[in-house]
Amino acid sequence: MILKTPHLHVVLYQPEIPANTGNIARLCGAAQLKLHLIHPLGFSVDDKHLKRAGLDYWPEIDVQHHKDFDAFRNNMTESARLLCFSRHAEMVYPRAKVKRGDYLLFGRETFGLPPYVRKTYPCYRIPIWGKVRSLNLSTTVGIVSYHYLHSLGLF
Repeated sequence: MILKTPHLHVVLYQPEIPANTGNIARLCGAAQLKLHLIHPLGFSVDDKHLKRAGLDYWPEIDVQHHKDFDAFRNNMTESARLLCFSRHAEMVYPRAKVKRGDYLLFGRETFGLPPYVRKTYPCYRIPIWGKVRSLNLSTTVGIVSYHYLHSLGLF
């Protein structure tokens, strides 16, 4: 399914775990968000774990593949902004003022986003008070996406 005007874009930078990507794809289908996958991926797109996590919803998901970060940037909608998410960021995610059509960029499960990306674009984090390093990628995408959908007045 191709979305003419997605509410938001979810961008995964070189995702490594197929189940996370499948869960995120399912969320994108449910919320009418466009999913962008920046290669290289840590799995095959026909991986059984990817398909299982997305269940039978793959036809409902607008997904676009990009050979690398530069190809993704060159393909972004001109008026949209790119917002990054990292456990290393100073600002918390509710401080971002998101507009319809903006891109939300999330890093790899093991290494996150490259430092040059975090320094070039606005970067936000989800606060963690417990003694864990980070949240699961699909949990992070769900928290941030639905918060911004609510701030856009969609529910």
